[in-house]
Amino acid sequence: MGKSYERIDGRLRAFIEAQHIFFTATAPLDGEGTVNLSPKGLTGSFAVIDELTVAYLDFAGSNAETIAHLRENGRITLMWCAFDGPPAIVRVHGRGEPVFRDDPRWAGLMRYFPDIDPSRHGLRAIIVVTAEKIRDTCGYAVPFMTYEEDRPLHGSRFERETDESLDAYFHKKEHVTTSIDGLPGLPLPLPPLPLTT
Repeated sequence: MGKSYERIDGRLRAFIEAQHIFFTATAPLDGEGTVNLSPKGLTGSFAVIDELTVAYLDFAGSNAETIAHLRENGRITLMWCAFDGPPAIVRVHGRGEPVFRDDPRWAGLMRYFPDIDPSRHGLRAIIVVTAEKIRDTCGYAVPFMTYEEDRPLHGSRFERETDESLDAYFHKKEHVTTSIDGLPGLPLPLPPLPLTT
């Protein structure tokens, strides 16, 4: 039987932070619009900011559906599954916001990701989510799977990009500046990646 939580702390926080992958789901307001579901990984790219706030790094890719949906309506659900140990599924339903490179909050948020080199993955935004509903469910049907390691392909693909070439890459992709359903996506031109201190 599922249980609701008022905050992300204790055992719940430990479970979330121990997972190697999580999923994000967003949708436009238009009932005929495209629902988006994305897997997120890369060790160190997710952080619990406080008892009701989490954040993750949004890296270069061939679309920006999550960003577009959040810019339109802010709705997002994050989900973690236990692939080892006791069965569990945790969902955080809430409101998300993309924080872009030129936002004054950028430097403060990046401090939550000390193990990530932002220049290696074409980092384009930090997604900040405020939890409105936190629930777990049994996860009895989730299979056992073993984590081996992060794939190196994303870093090796994007570490050779400069801010200028990354901006050009995004301009070439059909669904980066505009979502599949025509919503505004990633704002371009891409601001320079702020220096980290």
